[in-house]
Amino acid sequence: MSSPSKVFECRWRASRLLLAVYLAAQVAALGALVFAEIPLWACLLGLLSCLAHAAWVLPRQILLSDRTAFRGLRHDADGWQLWSAQNGWQAVQLRPDSLALPLAVVLRFRLAGEWRVRGLCIPRDALAPEMHRRLRVRLKFTRRRWAAPG
Repeated sequence: MSSPSKVFECRWRASRLLLAVYLAAQVAALGALVFAEIPLWACLLGLLSCLAHAAWVLPRQILLSDRTAFRGLRHDADGWQLWSAQNGWQAVQLRPDSLALPLAVVLRFRLAGEWRVRGLCIPRDALAPEMHRRLRVRLKFTRRRWAAPG
């Protein structure tokens, strides 16, 4: 399974489950702002912040419509790589706080040459069930999964 000659690759699609959870969280945040006894300027600032967050996160993390959105993961002899339409395959270092759960895979990673750690959620409905299971198994049992690319 962890032989360097074997290549694992998966590509995912936008998740309805993740979209529903995000929209529910947004509605809860907006409702809390509207019903909170705070000054009008603070309420408007909070509403604007929520809308700006949605404008940034929805195309890049949830709907995957932005060209920079990561939509694929590959593991081969060169290590782990993420795919985006804008940059193609990019080497990444997976972080030990990544999670592989039945409901979702949460990838924490660092792009090669960057200091910043990013996160990515791949819910179970973003992949075929068998492919989601294979991804979880690969993440749990691959040797040197936390090694830096290179």
